[in-house]
Amino acid sequence: MADLNALFELLRETPEGAFFNPWYQRDPQHDRSEDCPRIRREQLRTYLSERFQTANYLLIAEALGYQGGHFTGIAMTSERILLGHHKPVHGIPADGAFRGIEPKRTSKKEVNAKGMSEPTATIMWKALYQLEIDPYQTVLWNALPWHPYDPEDGLLSNRTPTDDELETGYPALKLFLELYSDAEIIAVGRKCEQSLNHFGISHTAVRHPANGGAPKFRRQMKELVRN
Repeated sequence: MADLNALFELLRETPEGAFFNPWYQRDPQHDRSEDCPRIRREQLRTYLSERFQTANYLLIAEALGYQGGHFTGIAMTSERILLGHHKPVHGIPADGAFRGIEPKRTSKKEVNAKGMSEPTATIMWKALYQLEIDPYQTVLWNALPWHPYDPEDGLLSNRTPTDDELETGYPALKLFLELYSDAEIIAVGRKCEQSLNHFGISHTAVRHPANGGAPKFRRQMKELVRN
């Protein structure tokens, strides 16, 4: 558990610039309460710790998004996934992320009545279940763990981080990989692939599921699992 504590200490250090730190900062306009950062820390800690003995695949994307980890604390995972609102349509049950605690939303209901929903998260989780990959065999993460937002558009926005900003996520990424040293590293998307190459981290690359990439992403993941 000491290594996991060390990871959270690294996550505490928000980079300079337009970044939101969901585990140690409150979104004053959109969070339900002052307790939201603690909830997101607890949810991420539970998600990570429940996979220590089961993780086979580390799926790493670029950066945290406002519709996903901004409010759940977990990469490529939306509130609707945690709350089970996608099960009837996409077959994503509520206990796929963790089972040790009760999942909670942290966004105000006025932001979205059923909780925030992220397209990338929905495609990712749906693909795992369609391919019959146990979600406890996978860990989702980002090369840059914090949420980069557009200062003109506010906290409910995303922006592409610069190469220099991506480097600030390297210490947390390195420690994260050490937690699951036996698992296969999969770069989700070109930008993350470039980052892992820059850091000298051996990996397999797959297409990002967003923007029409879902079919190719599913084919590539199916091939990885088969092999």
